[in-house]
Amino acid sequence: MNSKFGIGNIFQFVVFVALQILLMDNLVIFGVGFCFIYVGFLLFLPIQLNRVFLLFLGFAVGFAVDVFYDTMGIHAAASVLLAFLRPLVLNLLTPRDGYDTGDSVNIHVMGVRWFMAYTFLLLLVHHTAVFFLETVSFAEAGHTLLKVLVSTLFTGVVMVILQLLFFPSKRATRV
Repeated sequence: MNSKFGIGNIFQFVVFVALQILLMDNLVIFGVGFCFIYVGFLLFLPIQLNRVFLLFLGFAVGFAVDVFYDTMGIHAAASVLLAFLRPLVLNLLTPRDGYDTGDSVNIHVMGVRWFMAYTFLLLLVHHTAVFFLETVSFAEAGHTLLKVLVSTLFTGVVMVILQLLFFPSKRATRV
């Protein structure tokens, strides 16, 4: 593994899952807008993380939410899908100069447009998987698509706010 996965990432895992379970479960916009803040754990991980380890982390965070929401693997499946697609999206959005070895996803370092494209694309895939697995039918496709779009916007705005408030504005220096 090229990057460091340490105590800070474990703390983020606990905080994101706890916020999802304790706070975001009750925060819904008009019955269609749900915020899945736990996805931020996967979105904000170091860029050069081992793919197999990333898939394991996707399953772990999704399973943790499934245990408390009693959703029988829906969040685990959607999180593994997000973890699987994350390296592909990162390759698609690679800057001209490439990524630095120790970079994590950061709105201050990568830029607002890059961050918005990365975040909203992965959130759209994740939310589509969650809501269509939950519905298991295309009979309510219009309502399900409305839930996907509103929830993607809601979660995306929360991710931007989290980045602006809690993530450093400069690259970490290596010693």
